Amino acid sequence: MVEKLKTATVLAFERKLDPSDALFHAGRWEDIGNANAWESIGIAEKSVRGTISNRLKVKSKGDDSSKVDPAKLDAAIENPNLQTVDVAALPANADTLRVQFTLRVLSGTGVPSACNSAPYRDRLQRVVDDYVAREKFVELANRYAANLANGRFLWRNRIGAENVHIDVIRLCKGEQASQFSFDALALNSRDLTTGDSHLRKLGALIADGLAGHQHVLLQVSAYVRLGCGQEVFPSQELILDKGSSKKSKTLYKVQDIAAIHSQKIGNAIRTIDTWYDGADERGPIAAEPYGSVTTEGRAYRQPRSEKDFYSLLDAWVLKDKVPPVEQQHFVMAILIRGGVFGDAG
Repeated sequence: MVEKLKTATVLAFERKLDPSDALFHAGRWEDIGNANAWESIGIAEKSVRGTISNRLKVKSKGDDSSKVDPAKLDAAIENPNLQTVDVAALPANADTLRVQFTLRVLSGTGVPSACNSAPYRDRLQRVVDDYVAREKFVELANRYAANLANGRFLWRNRIGAENVHIDVIRLCKGEQASQFSFDALALNSRDLTTGDSHLRKLGALIADGLAGHQHVLLQVSAYVRLGCGQEVFPSQELILDKGSSKKSKTLYKVQDIAAIHSQKIGNAIRTIDTWYDGADERGPIAAEPYGSVTTEGRAYRQPRSEKDFYSLLDAWVLKDKVPPVEQQHFVMAILIRGGVFGDAG
């Protein structure tokens, strides 16, 4: 009697798109071609005296406000809101922000870094091999390329920019092997399926890296024309121990250079999921097992819809029910993302 195939209790995958932190530098728009004309942007502290603007807690319940002491409320509102925050900005003589990082594209999608079930690993490998033979990572790679070209990884720094120029250079043994340049603002960040031949060539390069046909290391440089002295926006640190910091906002830096977390860069690059219900209105979201968007407090791929990663993967691997090709793309995007997916009970 053949034993029924079950999900491995230990199952983990390493990410296949591996970005570095993105460092901030400042310069002039006309110096884009001059690598020596850019100076690092540091983090500075600023103490400000603001006003109380948050919603105040009241002791009364319901709509009856007669029990609230107006004098106490007035005193709270009238108090100044003193705080120390981190800030980062362009110098007074620089109008352009440069955001630069590297991206490794690794092969071996679907090959677990840890798996305690040989039958499951073999079946999963057959599923992935069949997908790669048919699709060759073309759709996924083109979408990753689109997010590099449209500058989605700039996050808030992209908003209100006058110009955004993107250079993507393939490095081989430390030397430039090829270069792709894009006008980010000319691209529709909601539509990842269209693009010129230049963008498709970048997608083909990423697909070759995922398939293991060649080593792919990319250097991505984004030039954002904001205006002299304008504020820029690195990642904000999550301070778990509130007592250890007197600042109300702490910005991320690498060797005193303002920077964006590699995790946030990766999140932007994998914002390719337009295969969930409601995508026509919402637009692409990051490829996550449950379609989670933390800023909205919502998961777009609930298990009850059977379009979450685990339901699709189990149906495909354990039950031999092949999902529609769009959902196959989603499953592969999660395997490229990496994570721990075992059924440990």
